[in-house]
Amino acid sequence: MATALVSETLEGDKLYQQRARMALPLLIRQAHAGEPITYENLAAELGMPNPRNLNYVLGCIGQSMIAVEKSWGTEVPPIQCLVVNKNTGLPGEGISEFLGNLSSYSKLSKRQRRQIVDTELAKIYSFPSWHKILTLFDLSPAASDFTKLIHKAQKFRGGGESKAHKALKEYVASNPINIGLKGDAIGHQEYRLPSGDSIDVLFEFRSECVAIEVKSASSNDADLTRGIYQCVKYQAVLEAMQRATDSKRNVRTILIIAGELSSPLIALKNMLGIEVIENVTC
Repeated sequence: MATALVSETLEGDKLYQQRARMALPLLIRQAHAGEPITYENLAAELGMPNPRNLNYVLGCIGQSMIAVEKSWGTEVPPIQCLVVNKNTGLPGEGISEFLGNLSSYSKLSKRQRRQIVDTELAKIYSFPSWHKILTLFDLSPAASDFTKLIHKAQKFRGGGESKAHKALKEYVASNPINIGLKGDAIGHQEYRLPSGDSIDVLFEFRSECVAIEVKSASSNDADLTRGIYQCVKYQAVLEAMQRATDSKRNVRTILIIAGELSSPLIALKNMLGIEVIENVTC
């Protein structure tokens, strides 16, 4: 029997139920932000070493939403649809158990799955009663106010490029395979955008361009916050460039850091949908 059908609802002391009660506020945070989250990133926020163990957690949340739907007599979208594979951008096959009678989800093409998931995501983002569901299960909202971090980032003043930053930037530009990129392209350093900004490293492949923002081990939370928001800007400008030049390439933006993100920054990058690669050294 599918895991989704075996999982019980949120009330209970089993480990997956405890994790589901931790996960639901995070998913509601993502719903309010209008941003999916990968299995890996959700597992990391929950302190789970293996994302595969989310199957019971997400099944538990799905069963709980069905129970609420029956109790309220109104549709509650399957919020676990927000959790997606980092490569496909789609939820796993287990989501089919929560998509009505769509038992053939696994047999559909990627395009057909995308259409179905996009419909569900629209319902999730527009659902007005997520806060009531938190109250129903006696759960507190996940932190989503990053005002202090933003203020620190606004006040932060860098002192010019350090040797460590330059070395890490050069390493990344010359070693795409070591940061998970396929292909042997050499990255363009200090790539100039029409907005006047310069990207630390830009890789251009046939089907996609990948912008890299680099932060050395000396970067504090304020500087790392700036890096996250730089990625937001690069993504928007590069997508605008693709439209203006009638290019069909996919745009991807990554923040590469020599250290690790603090818990608040992990939450921020997940809420904004920023890809981060930690512990990269040259």
